[in-house]
Amino acid sequence: MRQGIGKLRFADEEVQMPKVTRKMLTRILSYFLPYWKSMLLVISIIFTSSILGLVPPILIRNIIDIALPQKDLFHLSLLILVSIGVTVILGLLQVAQSYLSIWISKHIILTMKNQMYGHLQNMSLNFYTAARPGEIITRITSDIEGIQDIFNSTVINAITSIVVLISTAAALILMNWKLAIVGMIILPTFIIPTRKVGKLRWKLATKSQEKISDLNQIIQEAFSISGALLTKLFTNEKDELERFTKINSEVISLQIKESVVGRWFRMTITTFIAVGPMLIYFYGGYLFIKGEISIGSIIAFVALLGRLYAPVSQLSNIHIDITRSLALFQRIFEYLDLEQEIENKLGAYELKVISGKVQFKNVYFSYNSKVKVLEDISFSVKPGTMVALVGSSGVGKTTITNLIPRLYDVNKGSIEIDGHDIRVVTLESLRKQIGIVIQEPYLFNDTIEENLRYGKKDATEVEIVEACKAAYIHDFIMTLPNRYKTIVGNRGVKLSGGEKQRVSIARVILRDPRIIILDEATSSLDSISEMYIQKAMIPLLKDRTSFVIAHRLSTVLAADQIFVIENGAIAESGNHEELIRKEGLYQQIYKTQFKGDSYN
Repeated sequence: MRQGIGKLRFADEEVQMPKVTRKMLTRILSYFLPYWKSMLLVISIIFTSSILGLVPPILIRNIIDIALPQKDLFHLSLLILVSIGVTVILGLLQVAQSYLSIWISKHIILTMKNQMYGHLQNMSLNFYTAARPGEIITRITSDIEGIQDIFNSTVINAITSIVVLISTAAALILMNWKLAIVGMIILPTFIIPTRKVGKLRWKLATKSQEKISDLNQIIQEAFSISGALLTKLFTNEKDELERFTKINSEVISLQIKESVVGRWFRMTITTFIAVGPMLIYFYGGYLFIKGEISIGSIIAFVALLGRLYAPVSQLSNIHIDITRSLALFQRIFEYLDLEQEIENKLGAYELKVISGKVQFKNVYFSYNSKVKVLEDISFSVKPGTMVALVGSSGVGKTTITNLIPRLYDVNKGSIEIDGHDIRVVTLESLRKQIGIVIQEPYLFNDTIEENLRYGKKDATEVEIVEACKAAYIHDFIMTLPNRYKTIVGNRGVKLSGGEKQRVSIARVILRDPRIIILDEATSSLDSISEMYIQKAMIPLLKDRTSFVIAHRLSTVLAADQIFVIENGAIAESGNHEELIRKEGLYQQIYKTQFKGDSYN
C-alpha cells in the first residue's frame, strides 16, 4: 500500500487556529474593496429590512389591542393589508440582498481563482515535483469557493445580527423595559454552549478539509490514464478501492460528527428559546393582571423575542466563524505567497532573433542543499551544431537541458545564449527560442489540429500540413475518419507512442525554434516508429543548435560534440572518433550501450 497521502492530525493541539493580524485583515479587505458600492447597498438593505421587520409585531399589537376590541373592520383590514405589504417588501429586499451578496462573493472568487491559477502557472518545476495534485485542486477549488460562505454566513450575518439585535432590543425596551429585562435574562445561556460547539465544529471541519484533499489526490491519481493503466496491469483494483473507501469513510465520519454536534447544539438552543416566551407569558400575565400592559403587547413581545435570540446565538459564535474564515484565507494565502523561483528579473529585456550559440560557464546546480547534481559544468556550443549527452541514468543529463529554458535556475555560474545571460532576458522570449521533445510527449484531450496549434496559435492550415509532412505524420492523419479534427483522447491515448511523438515533433517544427532539446525521444519506441522519428528529426534539427540525450548510436555518430557526463560533471568531450581513441569512459559506454545498436 502506497504511503504519503498525508496524515490526519487528530490531536487537538495540532489543529492550530490562525493568528489574526492587521496584515492579514488588510489583505482580506483588499479583495472586498473593489465592490464597496455594492456592499454599501447591501448594508443599506440590511438596515431597511431590520427596521421593517419590527413593523409586523407592532401591527399585531394594534390589531389585538385596538382593531378587534373596537370591532373596527376598516382599521383591521388596513392593518392586515399594511402587514402583508411589509412582508412582501421584506421578501423583495431579501432577494435583492441575496443577489448582491452572491454577486460580490462570486466576483471575489473569480478574482482569487484567476490569481491563484496565474501564480501556480509561474511556479518552478520544484513546486510541482513536491506538491500533490489533489492538494492543488483543493486549494484552487473548494478552498476558494468557500469564500462565498465566508461572505454570506460570516460578514453578512454579522452585520445583520448586530443591526437586528440593536433595533429589536431598542423596540422591546421602548415597549416595556421590565419585560425586556426578563426576555434578556436567558441570553447568557446561549453564549457558553455556542462558543464550545463552534470551536469543536471548527476543528472537525479543519480535519475534514484535510481528508478531502487526500481524497482528491486519490481520485486524481486513480483516474489519470497512467494511474488507471497501472492499476489494471497490476490488478490492484481492490487495493485502490479499499484505499479510497478508507479515506472516504473518514471524511464521512468527520462530517457526520460535525453535523451531529450541530444538531445537539440546536436542540439545546431550541430548548432555551422555548423558555423565553414562557417567561414573557408568565411575567407579562402578571403585569397584565396589574394593568401595566396589554395582551397585544405581550404577543408582540413574544414575536420580537425570536428576532432577539437568533442574532445573539450567531454573534456568540462569530469568533469561530471568523477563525474558520481566516483559516480558509490562510490556506489560500499560503499558496499565493509561495516564492516564484523562476521569474523575470527587474529590467529583463526581450531576446531577439538568435543564431543559437550556447555557453555554460562554471555551472553548479542542486535541487536541495544536501545533494549536488551538477558541478562546474563549462562548455560552448556553436550555432547550428548538434551536441550529444551520454552517461548512465541519473548523472545530470536531463538537468543540463532543463537549465537552458530556465525550468530551474543555476546555483552558481551562468548560461548564455548568443552572449546573453538567460537570467536577464524575459522568460517568454527565451522559451520561444527553444523547442523540446521529451520521451513521453503530452497531448491534450482535444483535436490533433488544436494540439498542433499549441506550438503556434496563429498557424495556417498550410503551415500545419507542411509541419506534419516534415514530421512524417500527415499521411497517417489523413487516414483518420476526422483527419486533423480527430480527438486524441486524454494524454493522446488514442495514438500510439510513435504517432504521439511525431505530432509533438510537428508541434515543435511549427514553433520554429533556434535551439532544440531531444530528451531520449526514441528510447521507448519500436523500430518502425523510431525510423519515422529519425526521419522527422532531419528537418527538425537542420540548421538549429540541438542538445540530444543519446540513446542510439546513430544519434551519437551524427553529433558534432559529445559530452560524457559522470557524477554531475563533464568527464570527457569530443566527437565519436576522438573519444573512441581516448579509451576512457566513452569507450566503455560505447561497448556496453551502443556496440550492439542496430544502427551501428
